[in-house]
Amino acid sequence: MAQLDAVIARFARERNWGKYHKPKNLAMAMVKEAAEVVEIFQWLTPAQAGRLSASKRAHLAEELADVYVYLKKLAGCYRIDLVEAAHEKMAKNALKYPVHLNRGQINKR
Repeated sequence: MAQLDAVIARFARERNWGKYHKPKNLAMAMVKEAAEVVEIFQWLTPAQAGRLSASKRAHLAEELADVYVYLKKLAGCYRIDLVEAAHEKMAKNALKYPVHLNRGQINKR
């Protein structure tokens, strides 16, 4: 993970893009890339979405990678450890949505 972070940082640094990678811009870019993920699935049936072609799967991987890079850069602006934040959020979710009330339920209780 640290090696990938270094690659991402070096890529932007070599291109002198730091001046553009402010939190607002990173958040907006991340959402734009997330919308490109949605476009892949937009008109597919659930069955079609479950069995993407190799080319659509490759496209999905690229778009998810774009989302990931912007997410990592945005988190880095605030020195947020995403793994730690995800663990903390899952602990909160476990309390908010106990298994005995939410198992097999789509509606929040």
